[in-house]
Amino acid sequence: MDLAIAPLPGGFGARVETDLARTTGSAAARALTDALHRHRVLVLPGQHLSHADLLAAASLFGAVDTATDRRYTVPGFPGLTVVSNIHENGTPIGIYDGDQEEEWHADNSFKPQLTAATLLYSVITPGKGGETRFADATRAYADLPTSLRARIDGLSAVHSIQHLATQQANAADGRSSTQAGTLAQLPEVTHPLAPVHPATGARALLLGSMVIPRLEGLPETEGRTLLADLLTHTTSPGYLYTHRWEQDDLVVWDNLAVLHTASPCDSSRHPRLLVRAAVRQPTRRPGPSDGGIPAELPASRSNRH
Repeated sequence: MDLAIAPLPGGFGARVETDLARTTGSAAARALTDALHRHRVLVLPGQHLSHADLLAAASLFGAVDTATDRRYTVPGFPGLTVVSNIHENGTPIGIYDGDQEEEWHADNSFKPQLTAATLLYSVITPGKGGETRFADATRAYADLPTSLRARIDGLSAVHSIQHLATQQANAADGRSSTQAGTLAQLPEVTHPLAPVHPATGARALLLGSMVIPRLEGLPETEGRTLLADLLTHTTSPGYLYTHRWEQDDLVVWDNLAVLHTASPCDSSRHPRLLVRAAVRQPTRRPGPSDGGIPAELPASRSNRH
């Protein structure tokens, strides 16, 4: 399948022209997945997707994760989650209230099995704010000095939804999207600080400004300093793409290769509603026949940090 793909400026991300509601079959799945692994973020404008269409589109990238927070699941469509700053009768209808800056993160890093890809579809677009920003955690890792990469390769981080809930509450006057959620009792999990991508073989920095309480084997202060330095490096301007949402945009990102966050959005003036699907990480490592391709990385490393 041939796709009309135009790389975005900045070294990662691409705009893809296709009608996902009419895109089916293994050839389409292979082409889209290869494009995602190559570019890490795909922007597909002008989609007109029903809930069933969005689930079908997500399945092109793999198995859809249905273990979602049941408070915000789209009725009748396990695997689809409402993301919104809209409140009804004082209760949020979706995760993320939008008035505060969201933390940098990779989706569901507090789960034992990492999310491979996320799809986010815009239903109600705010007039101001609510942009989604992406950080190229793959290129950010590649640009680190050799000695620092060697150190990071041997480190693991603890990811905790309980820690995330506490940090969110502290930052938002006691409110947290995860504090009372149906996933709130998940135990802590451990992931490599720079895991190897199962399809591309490239490492990326798996960070989170609120979800990681500590690095294993390091004193607390040393671990916090290293995490803060790596996040500052990864989210510096040279590694960022900011997506300003338009109606019916679909954005797909490789959750094993980039971090993301959402900018503030005044919920009293600018309603925001999106629907999200997450794709589970395969349990086996794909081989050459699975279409894995190397990530596009810069020819030279800047070693700026």
